[in-house]
Amino acid sequence: MKRWFKWGIASLVVVLLAIGVARALATRKAQQVALAEQIAQRAQTVLELSPADVLQASTRELVLSLAVSGPLKAVNTALVKARVAGELQGLTIREGELVQAGQVVARVEPTEYFARLRQAQQQAASAKAQGDIAQRSFDNNRSLVDQGFISKTALDTSSASLAAAQATYQAAQAAVDMAAKALDDTVLRAPISGTVSQRLAQNGERVGVDARVLEIVDLSRLELEASVSAAESMDVRVGQSAKLRVEGTNQVVTARVVRINPSAVAGSRAVLVYLAIDNPSSLRSGLFAQGSLELGRKQALTVPLSAVRSDKPEPYVQTLVNQAVKHQPVTLGERGAFDAGTMVAVTGLPESATLLSGSVGALREGTAVKLSAVAK
Repeated sequence: MKRWFKWGIASLVVVLLAIGVARALATRKAQQVALAEQIAQRAQTVLELSPADVLQASTRELVLSLAVSGPLKAVNTALVKARVAGELQGLTIREGELVQAGQVVARVEPTEYFARLRQAQQQAASAKAQGDIAQRSFDNNRSLVDQGFISKTALDTSSASLAAAQATYQAAQAAVDMAAKALDDTVLRAPISGTVSQRLAQNGERVGVDARVLEIVDLSRLELEASVSAAESMDVRVGQSAKLRVEGTNQVVTARVVRINPSAVAGSRAVLVYLAIDNPSSLRSGLFAQGSLELGRKQALTVPLSAVRSDKPEPYVQTLVNQAVKHQPVTLGERGAFDAGTMVAVTGLPESATLLSGSVGALREGTAVKLSAVAK
């Protein structure tokens, strides 16, 4: 009984295993059939695109540009400083007012400097009188020497006294000139024509030598001070033009490179480039501006930068070959700005190749595509 029972159990196990294997094979076959049907269905699916979704790669003149930004600065600025110490008087000009070169803007109380000038003039007059006396004495002594009444040594002594008196008079006259200069320095004049940007002192305030009173800026000449990297500066040349947009205004202004700093900034190793604004009439010093500097032009095969995809190790574009999508690897080159957007030079793409725009998105390579008719 036991032997037949064991054989029955073994037979049952074999039958169950056979049934399981058959079911597994049937399930696998059904999955393969479903996958084949899905692939066939995908193969039969055709993506319809509008003419706006495709474009042609073309050779065009690419404008090579460099992004620049920085503050606007006045080429000519000046600080009106007190050149003598004293009480400040007559300062009526305030910020925003125009001044002309040489215009009197303030004064330092001159009473003390008038007195110094008179003192120096009196000392010079006294020295001149002493010089006249020494001159007459020398003339008399020279006559006496000629007549033999006095010795040559006495004449030499008289000559030395005359020279000393003349030197004293010259020193006194120099003191008069210095006192007159100090008196003239009590009048503060604008060194340049421009607009007052800062008033740094008040009437009645006692100011010292070199105390700042007014700051004047000339807005007729403005420059953009742009900082570029050392590598980028190698392509910058004097005379290159740029288009800038200034903060606070939608106006686009033009500028040109007038100077390039010969030394790099310590630490950042950047190079300062100075661009003169062509028409700065409505602008102000200190505003921030940014734009692009034209470095040159080049003929190259270009595509929109938005059409280049980077979701693979190498950049590529999606082209249409025989009504199907093909991923074409490309090498990127220089970039330039156009009305339609940023264009980039590429190599590795056939001339006049048809490619998908960036708005289409990523498509699987081999996807069938057809273009819809343009509605009339």
